[in-house]
Amino acid sequence: MAYDLDRSDAERFSLLMRSGHGLIVMETHEERRGVRLVMEAAASIEQRCWAWSLVRGLVPLDRREGQMASGTNDPTAALLHLISLTDRWVAIMADLQRHLDDPKVIRAAREAAEQAHRNGSTLVLLGPAMELPAELQRLAFPFPLTLPDTAFFEKLVKRVYREVLADNQQIEHELKREDFTRLTESLIGLTEIEAERIIRQVILEDGRLDARDVDRVRNAKRATIASHGQLEVLPVADNLDSLGGHDRLKDWLRKRRAAMSSKGREFGIEPPRGVLLLGVPGCGKSFCARLVAGEWRRPLLRLDVGGLYNRFIGNTEHNLREALRQADSMAPCVLWIDEIEKAFASEGGGDADGGVSQRLFGTMLTWMNDRRSDVFIIATANQVHRLPTELLRKGRFDEIFFIDLPPPEARQRIFEIHLSKRGRMPQAFDIETLAALTEGFSGAEIEQLIVDALHGAFSANEQLATHHVVEAVGRTKPMAVTMAERIASMRQWAESRCTMSHGD
Repeated sequence: MAYDLDRSDAERFSLLMRSGHGLIVMETHEERRGVRLVMEAAASIEQRCWAWSLVRGLVPLDRREGQMASGTNDPTAALLHLISLTDRWVAIMADLQRHLDDPKVIRAAREAAEQAHRNGSTLVLLGPAMELPAELQRLAFPFPLTLPDTAFFEKLVKRVYREVLADNQQIEHELKREDFTRLTESLIGLTEIEAERIIRQVILEDGRLDARDVDRVRNAKRATIASHGQLEVLPVADNLDSLGGHDRLKDWLRKRRAAMSSKGREFGIEPPRGVLLLGVPGCGKSFCARLVAGEWRRPLLRLDVGGLYNRFIGNTEHNLREALRQADSMAPCVLWIDEIEKAFASEGGGDADGGVSQRLFGTMLTWMNDRRSDVFIIATANQVHRLPTELLRKGRFDEIFFIDLPPPEARQRIFEIHLSKRGRMPQAFDIETLAALTEGFSGAEIEQLIVDALHGAFSANEQLATHHVVEAVGRTKPMAVTMAERIASMRQWAESRCTMSHGD
């Protein structure tokens, strides 16, 4: 479902209320922001606002009565109380989904939602993972609460600094405008509570708020996002020159980077959406994601498809929605979906897992089609035959590249890169001979040859030389031998479906 991203959350929510949506589902961990938003929207149309929780019961937020409606700790009683009201109302019910295994609560929620629709009221279900029973699904409208933007974080940083300063007059700040902008941009992708906690921490660590705190915030953010289990912020590599071979792929990526400039937009070019990299393991697919993020100077996010699955089925789909929402909020960025076939494989999914894989795949396709954020996707896959055909259709990705074993020229370049990386002069080695001897070796296998040769030279108390690498070649069976049939099958599959990443 597409949303008008040009409107603020409060504007979009107010529009839903005025449009007669009786049941709105707000899926978020940020209860405090959610309640503020609903109160703001209710005030804009002069409707009374209530809030319910199992602990506090049903309480008016405008304080006209100021105390809990009697006996409304029970969710059914609270819903019946709302049904009995004659005036229009907006009611926020936190964590009601925990009670939606009770038929009485389901029936009361349905009647409250239907009455709300009839009389212009709104029932809001608020919680971190919202999976509704079938009786309520067709009545509900999902409202994704977007993560805060830089303008929000500018106010938050100033507020937290004033609060810390009030408690400790020794706190200092030395933050130029450009550093302050970098600091607030570094908070993008975090919730309000996470950002507030991190800013307070970096101020109190040394009693200052200065340019050094930008890196501290980024490190704390990386750890925070990693703790969620779906998205991981990864360090990026230098540039595409660190990738041996793959000339067509590198040329394509560099042209797209140039098109992302303001001149490209003025020329009528839309920002690239992403690439799908298929092919032989160990040939640079994963490394390419790090290099693109480094060359384009964008943060790199990795979606852990294995971490999506949860023994609570509803949480699995929630995990994906949260990850995609977070990627949107961190744009511009590179989103790396590693081994995408594991999450959306056409074989072994379907009804075998209760339809979870199919629903995840549908959520992903909808996001890919509808997103307006500048998120460049790099999806990688090893088992190409397991990919759903819908994912391979033109338009899902800007291009699909097949990453094959490196040809001779690429192998020479890979040897040069890994020798230089370990402090050796490539000119001192017979690179051409080594490239000829390693027909069928992947880039990862060539790197391991250098490592093996280093160990051999070190144990013999000798300087690394060509003959040490040749000996390592003799001790190694490459994938071209151990996986010959599989690689031949992959090449045959890719011949009419993909662009080959290596040049002629």
